[in-house]
Amino acid sequence: MSWPATPESDAERRLAGDAGWGLLSTPTSPGGTPCQEAADSDLWFAERTADVERAKTLCRTCPVREACLAGALDRNEPWGVWGGEVFQDGVVVARKRGRGRPRKDESAA
Repeated sequence: MSWPATPESDAERRLAGDAGWGLLSTPTSPGGTPCQEAADSDLWFAERTADVERAKTLCRTCPVREACLAGALDRNEPWGVWGGEVFQDGVVVARKRGRGRPRKDESAA
């Protein structure tokens, strides 16, 4: 997948951020970055926990992972996977909780 000159979808706009589009539009490796190569840019803003974990896994091999995370922290990103970390309400969280009411016994998850 090659990225357009400007972000078109909502997910591409979120991935681009205010300063992030330059990072994404300039591949730093022959294959680009995982978020550039993914068939679905919504993966980095997924609701399903399994999809969020997949996005985090793809980030592990990214050559701009540290810069992506630093940029997300600087921009106070409200949500999504940035630099292999999950953001919720502008804070890095260990894992994303699934939708709906939490289980009474968290160990059952």
